[in-house]
Amino acid sequence: MPINRSITREYIGKPIRCKAAICRKSGEPLVIEEVELDPPKSWEVRIKILCTSLCHSDLTFWKMDPSVPFAGFPRILGHEAVGVVESVGKYVEEVKEGELVVPVFLPNCGECRDCESTKSNNCSKFGSKPFLGMPRDGTSRFKDMNGDVVHHLLCVSSFSEYTVVDVTHLVKIAQDFPLDKACLLSCGVSTGVGAAWKVADVEKGSTVAIFGLGAVGLAVALGAKQRGASMIIGIDLNQNKFEIGKQFGVTDFVNPSTCKEKSVSEVIKDMTNGGADYCFECIGLASLMEEAFNSSREELNLDGFITQEVDFKDINKAFDYMVQGKSIRCIIRMDH
Repeated sequence: MPINRSITREYIGKPIRCKAAICRKSGEPLVIEEVELDPPKSWEVRIKILCTSLCHSDLTFWKMDPSVPFAGFPRILGHEAVGVVESVGKYVEEVKEGELVVPVFLPNCGECRDCESTKSNNCSKFGSKPFLGMPRDGTSRFKDMNGDVVHHLLCVSSFSEYTVVDVTHLVKIAQDFPLDKACLLSCGVSTGVGAAWKVADVEKGSTVAIFGLGAVGLAVALGAKQRGASMIIGIDLNQNKFEIGKQFGVTDFVNPSTCKEKSVSEVIKDMTNGGADYCFECIGLASLMEEAFNSSREELNLDGFITQEVDFKDINKAFDYMVQGKSIRCIIRMDH
């Protein structure tokens, strides 16, 4: 069914009423209500949401403890989306009315040192704080029909027919891009593919281990496959994920519940002859981060640097070895 991407100029510069799914209390079903959305201020863009998707981060904020300072109820969730520009505020030159855009929760001002660097994606001007409102003034553009403020999520709030987004949180895309797929680029897929391509810079022929085959993990697999990885191991408790993972490039599968007497890291090291070249933890659990670290290959030959060992009481021998040119590094044992 075709998606209606047409816009009307009737409300440009004025508040607009639209439907939004509001999260009023932690863990409770979202309520679809009519809200009033302000026009965009300077450096802001109002967009008509065409498609949006549910990310696990939305689930996290949905069931967040209300006592957390940035929990912010009532709130409009959603941050993976694609939309069409309805109107723009003052100073906005990057996009114009009618263009397709993808909102992103990480800002890019294009001016600060980090945004200009190819090694960072954390804007030092606006940062990555979980704002309840807009990034420049902290206020919300949403109100319910009682006139009460409804908070934003991650500067996007895509579970609404219309939303206002700062221009630093928008990316213009090709006008013929399939709309039902474009929203996937807004968070999960770009995170996973970017991790393989940009952060790890996976090389051809390398081995990769991915802990968690959700959307992000599968996107990592896709990115690793594109980079030419020779072995891509998926680790997940759901056995069905192996067949799904094959479609994205997963070549081998480990179910931790079937590892028996060995740890997952030991299994990975056996499969890869010493450990995977790259390990990605895609769930966010500290225990899995440790397992992923232990599954990695030791790439540094530190033993070769150690030429002598002495007890603390013999520390002057270390000086002698160094003066005589016999030492690369002498280890001084403090406990002997």
